[in-house]
Amino acid sequence: MARTDQRQRVRQGLGPKTTGGVTHLFTRAASRVSEVAGNHWTFLVMVGVILVWALTGPIFNFSDSWQLFINSATTLITFLMVFIIQNTQNRDAKAMHLKLDELLRAVPRARKAFMDVEEEDLAEIAREKDIVDRDDPYPPEDKAKNESPKPKRGPR
Repeated sequence: MARTDQRQRVRQGLGPKTTGGVTHLFTRAASRVSEVAGNHWTFLVMVGVILVWALTGPIFNFSDSWQLFINSATTLITFLMVFIIQNTQNRDAKAMHLKLDELLRAVPRARKAFMDVEEEDLAEIAREKDIVDRDDPYPPEDKAKNESPKPKRGPR
């Protein structure tokens, strides 16, 4: 199966996959951790941990060590999860851009100028959105109302 996928990628001009090393291990680990962290069972387990911690307060006389435990644990988990989530989002965004770029290349009338729009600043993106909206005879707000397209107006 993997050999067939490899041949198919080479045939499509993508070349063989180049994965491996520490980066690949981190990517796989980040994907797995974000998958587990986003699961509803993980949320319920964390609620259980907090309830157990709160219920043990009287046993430990609400000591500084008892409070320090939850503060340290939540800080460490939050700190590490920021990097895991950011890595996952960056990877997903890059994959989405690649897929959209491929679609733009495949559609003959698509404007190829928008393929690198993610590299531009927000003001330029807003300017280009205005151009697209002006050229679209059927803007999104009309689509939501299920109306017919607005006629294009020429200069007065």
